Amino acid sequence: MASQSPGEERVAIVTGASSGIGWATARAFARRGTTVVAVARREDRLHALVDELRAGAPRSFPLAGDLGERDFAERVVAESAERLGRVDVLVNNAAVPMRKLLYRTSVEEAEAALRVNFLSCLWTSFAAIPLMLRQGSGTIVNVSSFASKVVPTHESLYAATKCAMNGFSEGLWNDLRGSGIHVALVHPGPIDTEIWDKGDHPNRFTGRKYPPETVADAILEAVDRRIHELVVPRRNPALTVARFLRLVFPRLLRAGMARMDAVSPEELEEARRRAREGRRLGD
Repeated sequence: MASQSPGEERVAIVTGASSGIGWATARAFARRGTTVVAVARREDRLHALVDELRAGAPRSFPLAGDLGERDFAERVVAESAERLGRVDVLVNNAAVPMRKLLYRTSVEEAEAALRVNFLSCLWTSFAAIPLMLRQGSGTIVNVSSFASKVVPTHESLYAATKCAMNGFSEGLWNDLRGSGIHVALVHPGPIDTEIWDKGDHPNRFTGRKYPPETVADAILEAVDRRIHELVVPRRNPALTVARFLRLVFPRLLRAGMARMDAVSPEELEEARRRAREGRRLGD
């Protein structure tokens, strides 16, 4: 991060902080003495986290609310700046899973996921950028997903929300050049968080899952070294092979993923029946 005046504390906003990657990231910043604004919907979880954070970062505090609402997302940045005087790091980590059969998903559900997974990132970034311009420095870390690189079956809408985040972040690399504001994009792979237990469709992944601290370490590294993009974990053979196949042999990748987690003939036939009845997707 950019140098600061002696005694001037660093401030990091971490969204999705009530569990998993956000929880681990908030703890990692606080261990450095960075004041953390912990943001999520589950107020009880946030208070438990902040009680721990204050041992190393006594001015840390929680903000509970729905980041899918623009007013709250913008207020997170405004209140952080008002109470602490600055915002050095914004970690956009909040997300809702969307592992569900497409035919059973409504457009309203898709819009709700887009609001939390991407629009909250846009709203907080738009609120933070003027503040960081006045400061002359700052870092925005957008936590995407490896699913935006190689899209699994039943996760097309989740991947779409993360692809929107990717495009926004990559555009900011050029738009903010010379401003002192750094933007990092982090793509977690199989991380052991509660997201695996959510979603309507069972997850078929059977490989190794990595602790959320792996991503927290990558986020801090991206801030410290001003790295633009990271896939976590790095040098994971399965992720490397999947990306290679996506670029070089996409048909082979699609065939393999279909065998691993295909839409069944019964599900497809039910979707046809519902369509003949005049139903919308998700009805």
